[in-house]
Amino acid sequence: QVQLVESGGGLVQPGGSLSLSCAASGFTFSIYVMNWYRQTPGKQRERVATITQTGSTTYADFVKGRFTISRDNVKNTVYLQMNSLEPEDTAVYYCNGKSVRNDYWGQGTQVTVSS
Repeated sequence: QVQLVESGGGLVQPGGSLSLSCAASGFTFSIYVMNWYRQTPGKQRERVATITQTGSTTYADFVKGRFTISRDNVKNTVYLQMNSLEPEDTAVYYCNGKSVRNDYWGQGTQVTVSS
């Protein structure tokens, strides 16, 4: 049974930091490209960051220099370190695992940036 379980969301003040985790099970984590996406009500889901099987990373322009994606292929976990958070970062954050054949999603974790 495939599972992606996000954790670490919550309420943080502008300028603060949060660290999200996504624990994967039920598939061969190390061969999947892993992504973080986010979505706010009424808007399309947008890609935040990507990490390949070999650890190469790419970021959306709106998080460059503030967010860092990483993975641990022993723990089958992908992380998103979010610094200098802004109110515009408020969203549900989703973990995604992609291969040629499969596309897996977590249930999402809410991040709220507000004073």
